[in-house]
Order: sequence, then structure tokens, then C-alpha cells
Amino acid sequence: MSNSPAANSQHYYVPHGSAWPLVGSVGLVTLLAGFANWLHLKWFGPYLFFTGLLILLIMMFGWFGTVIRENQQGLYNEQVDRTFRWAMGWFIFSEVLFFGAFFGAMFYARWWAVPLLGGEYSHMIGTHLSLWPNFSFSWPLLSNPDNSQFTGAGGVIPAFGVPFLNTLILLTSGATITWAHWALKLNKRKQLIGALALTVGLGIAFLFLQAHEYIEAYEDFNLTLESGIYGSTFFMLTGFHGAHVTVGTLILIVVLLRCMAGHFSKHNHFAFEAAAWYWHFVDVVWLFLFVLVYWL
Repeated sequence: MSNSPAANSQHYYVPHGSAWPLVGSVGLVTLLAGFANWLHLKWFGPYLFFTGLLILLIMMFGWFGTVIRENQQGLYNEQVDRTFRWAMGWFIFSEVLFFGAFFGAMFYARWWAVPLLGGEYSHMIGTHLSLWPNFSFSWPLLSNPDNSQFTGAGGVIPAFGVPFLNTLILLTSGATITWAHWALKLNKRKQLIGALALTVGLGIAFLFLQAHEYIEAYEDFNLTLESGIYGSTFFMLTGFHGAHVTVGTLILIVVLLRCMAGHFSKHNHFAFEAAAWYWHFVDVVWLFLFVLVYWL
């Protein structure tokens, strides 16, 4: 931590009143309302969504900027540092539950609901007989029980194409950010900046390839959110993961700029560690995605 008297004291720093939590709440409500109305094809949905996104970006810039200034002024001691670490740990835990809900929905559809409609559990219950007796179970589900409601996809993204390349990219980025962390601890500034810049570049490359994959899914395979349960689970899982990679890349860019400004030392760099934890979490989620969504 900082060598200032405030940082070395046992006094816990209590920040002044701030409007940023209220601004963030308004931004989240606006963004989610816009997203929901966008999905329902309301004309104002996209406008609400991007307005909420802009409010959130302003909140993040202002609030994090305040925290950075307070840290640079030496107002934080080791107790505050521990609080930040616990907060980040609980945040990542909440993200685990967030993705766990979507994986759970996919598991339920794949191993219970869709097989049940296809008569796989006919010895237990005859639901398929009263709904779609001619429907046969298969996964990925390309032929829906009622194609008048949902037109199935014409194919799936091959696992050992762009998804496999993106897997290699994210695994490499996990190694480069670890390299950057060790360089910071050893006070090797050039290696720190170089490895972190490489991590940012890999994150951008991942997003570029995922955008290419989405275009291919729409144009070549007719794989959309409206392609039944397979299409919706595919895009919800990969889309939210892509959103997390986008946020993680933006965080790493900010951390890179701070590294170039000399903000961190080997004893005071929690912001860097928080970004690294988040990035490693994103890597792990993608490994589950690659195996369970693309491969199996």
C-alpha cells in the first residue's frame, strides 16, 4: 500500500456521500428495460438500451476515477485493501451463479425437457403422445417439435473451427496476464506493459472472431435466438460471455493505461489483481462453453 500516514494507520477510510450508486441503478434499469423491449421488437427498445449503456459507462468512469484518485492520495490502508478483495471475490461468485443459471437451463432442456418430448422417458410419462408423437429427440435440436412456431437452424457452428481458435486465444491470454502479474511483482515495467498490451490484443482478437462467428451463424446456418431452445441457449451463453470479454477487455485497457502512468507497485496493485481474477474467470467459463455448447 501507500507509505502515507493515512495508509499506514488503522483508521478505516469512509468515503463521502456519492451519487454514483444512484446513477448506476438508473443506468441498469434503463438498460434492462431497453433490452427487454428490444427483444419484443419495440421501436424504442434500442434507444433505451444504448441510453442505459451510456449512463453505466459514465457511472463507471466517474466512480472508478474517484476510487483511483483516493488510492493515489494514500487514503486506503490494508483493511480497505482486504475489503476490496472480499468484494471482488463475492462479485465473481455472483457471476458463477449467473452463468450457472444459464448452464442449468441448457442441461434441463438437453437432458430432460427435450428428451421427454421425444419419448425418451415413455416408461415414466407419456407427455410426447399428447403433444408431438412424431417428434424424435436429438441434440443440437435442429428440428423443433412445432416448426410453425420456431424454425429450426440449418446447422451448428463446428467446434474445431473458430471456437477452437478462440479457445487457444483465451488460454494464451491467461498466460500473458499471469506473465504481466509476475513482471509487476518483479518491477519489470517493460515486460508488464508488453504482456498486458498483448493480453488486450488477444481479447480484441477473440471479440473479432466471435463477431465473425455470429455472422456465419445467422447467414449460413440460420442459427438465431428464434431457432428454438438450442438457438436461444447458444446465444444467451455465448452472448453473455462475449459481453463479459468486452467488459474485461475495457478493464484491461484502463489497467494498461494506469501501468503506463506508473500507478502500481509490487505492494500496491489490487486493481491489477482484480482485473486478472476477472479475466481468469472469463477464461474458465469459456472452457465450459467450448466443451458443453460447441463440442458435446
